[in-house]
Amino acid sequence: MSSIQELLKGAFKPSVKENAAVLDQILGNSADVQKRDFLLCGKAGSPGLLCFMDGLADTTLVEAIVRALVVTGSQLNREPAELATAESIRTSLLFNATVKDCPNVREGINGILSGDTLVVVEGLDQALLVSTRGWKDRGVEEPSSENNVRGPRDGFMESIRTNTAHVRRRIKDPMLRFESMVIGTRSQTDVNIAYISDLVKEGLVDEVKSRLNRIKIDSVMESGYIEELIEDAPLSMFNTVQSTERPDKVASALLEGRVAIFIDNTPVVLIVPTFFWQYIQAPDDYYNRYWVGTFFRIVRYFAFLISLMLPSVYVMLVSFHHEMIPTSLALTIASGREVVPFPVLLEALIMELAFELMREAGLRMPKPIGQAVSIVGSLIIGQAAVQAGLVSPFMVIIVAITGISSFAIPSYSSSLAIRMFRFPLMIASGFLGLLGFSTMFFALLLHALSIRSFGESYLAPASPYRPTDQRDTMLRLPMWMLDERPGFAQDVDRMGDNQMPATPLQKGE
Repeated sequence: MSSIQELLKGAFKPSVKENAAVLDQILGNSADVQKRDFLLCGKAGSPGLLCFMDGLADTTLVEAIVRALVVTGSQLNREPAELATAESIRTSLLFNATVKDCPNVREGINGILSGDTLVVVEGLDQALLVSTRGWKDRGVEEPSSENNVRGPRDGFMESIRTNTAHVRRRIKDPMLRFESMVIGTRSQTDVNIAYISDLVKEGLVDEVKSRLNRIKIDSVMESGYIEELIEDAPLSMFNTVQSTERPDKVASALLEGRVAIFIDNTPVVLIVPTFFWQYIQAPDDYYNRYWVGTFFRIVRYFAFLISLMLPSVYVMLVSFHHEMIPTSLALTIASGREVVPFPVLLEALIMELAFELMREAGLRMPKPIGQAVSIVGSLIIGQAAVQAGLVSPFMVIIVAITGISSFAIPSYSSSLAIRMFRFPLMIASGFLGLLGFSTMFFALLLHALSIRSFGESYLAPASPYRPTDQRDTMLRLPMWMLDERPGFAQDVDRMGDNQMPATPLQKGE
């Protein structure tokens, strides 16, 4: 292993045979490594070698390189020795979009493993890397985890360059920047940092780079690896790094002065900084009329509160505070619990765990079967449990409403955190009643207040309070009133003055 590391640190030799031996020693006899010998400018030319990775490189482009080096070179009225230089090959023979010098072995190996083709010619003390990347990708599809009724239907895919192109197509601003780095000593995963230079807060990009550069890991298989290594509160269940598969959400975040992190081989892009309120918002809020967006955003806030607190409130009231329940409703609940052998807390925990079990089973099974298992299983098991006297009908209703409410939260990662917070709230309510519920709830609230996301308060703009940012937090005011970006952006002006639509009569015409 040490000898290979020494070879990677070295430079290419003028001898093709020596370079071929180095490539063989580093890459071994792997079946997907392909080499092609050629003679530059035909029979009288210098020997050369092409090395590429089958499956990552487009063989049509590789064949065009060979044809250019051999056939086109022989057709030029120049001596082969004149063309056997890196400058001549790059300017006179190869007409690919990207051809760059490759002075050291490590850069050449990284290029081959990324789908490029390495060109080595006798007598040259450096190689050339030609862009020939052309692996098979799945087509552009709408993200299944972030559906919307009105809006774009495209989503990110596993190719990082395709993903950055999705954003570049939406933001044709010369100030949009993509900075590249590689993370993972073995996986050599490409990572791009995207931002708009005149909007992003001063110091934010440097902080993102610093956290990414601190990562020392052998492989990055998905964006979740990086998310856990750069977040501000690694022990918290709150998400301080937003993830999305939608290009329009990333473009909107960049236009607000945030930073996006693209990772190769995954359709998920990370956005920083992030705030709690963003997980309740959906793209439909901005694509529909403002009163529609506001109404459904309020509905989602109610869904969040129901998903988080409804089981805990039910356990608290039934166990300790009967006087707070209307008499007729209390009698109905009591009649349903007459034959239930478990206390309310244990009954709620059993039902919640059973619901989570069925949801997880439906998620992991094949899609057509999983949907049937999750829906039919819930109905059958719930009905059977009620008839057997293991749970009360009211508890089944509570768990069902809670589960449906959690599905109304647009962000799947945020809904997972809410599902986790539900259990400590239930346990505290089951043991201490209102005291336990209020104590645990305010502990969660204080914890959220203490969290930062890349220097910004997690609950901003509520804490610290920013009056101008309230126009797009709980409510979504008309677009012509959203004339300013969030307070952390450098340039807060988003649109001109007096953008409210007006009829000719109103204009005085």
